[in-house]
Amino acid sequence: MTENNRLVSTEWLAAHLGAPNLVIVDGSWHMPTSGRKGREEYLKAHIPGAVFFDVDAISDASSPLPHMLPSPTLFRAAMESLGIGRQMKIVVYDTHGLFSAPRVWWTLRAFGAVDVAILDGGFPKWLAEGRPTESGEVPYLPAHFDAALDSALVASIEDVAAHLASGSAQVLDARSAERFRGEAPDPRAGVRAGHMPGARNLPFNAVVKDGRLADPATIRAAVEAAGIDVSKPVVTSCGSGVTAAVLWLALDTIGAPPKALYDGSWSEWGASNKPVATGPA
Repeated sequence: MTENNRLVSTEWLAAHLGAPNLVIVDGSWHMPTSGRKGREEYLKAHIPGAVFFDVDAISDASSPLPHMLPSPTLFRAAMESLGIGRQMKIVVYDTHGLFSAPRVWWTLRAFGAVDVAILDGGFPKWLAEGRPTESGEVPYLPAHFDAALDSALVASIEDVAAHLASGSAQVLDARSAERFRGEAPDPRAGVRAGHMPGARNLPFNAVVKDGRLADPATIRAAVEAAGIDVSKPVVTSCGSGVTAAVLWLALDTIGAPPKALYDGSWSEWGASNKPVATGPA
């Protein structure tokens, strides 16, 4: 383990490959415009024994929004089909280093997983160290996941609107500065450019360095520079709820865990009739 108990090192994981009650999860997801497919890359190469958590498939299929949280019933079935138990030691990684793994980490915790960590440096660090990989699907053992969603961790569009109107919570947006300011078009059709009036911007890559979470001092400085008071509630947001979890991890690391994550994020707000601001916050 590393000093940050939200992370495990590649050395730790290599030493525990095949350990009972440990499940390794490839949580790789790519932007729709990237042309990359997480499952296809997983089948070509992954950490030995890892199962694939499909962020898009393990979601609410009835929602028009991308990869919204599924029902507890669906989540339980998905986890059990992968051999992931609620009481197991779960280690999540992605092929970027630190991009979509925090979303999977946050989702598992929101549904009641007891012991979840992220692989520090992810698959790039694992590969750079010459550690073993395998290809194809992985057989799994039966597992039990009694899923119960902690709904307090999830903000709706109305929750966010109320927080912004009353000042009861700060909204921190993980998208790029260009998208936040409305200078770049949204990658999704029908979604306006800009940001929620009153939201603050902290691009997720400001707290990620070389595929790894930045040190606490860097995180704290970046959060403060974004105009966030860590002594007050924060709701994280982004384009579709993925990199909002990177900010969640970063804030949690400095002892300021967010109040909630806005699952619909800009994909929902930008396509709604809610007000939109452009320019700097």
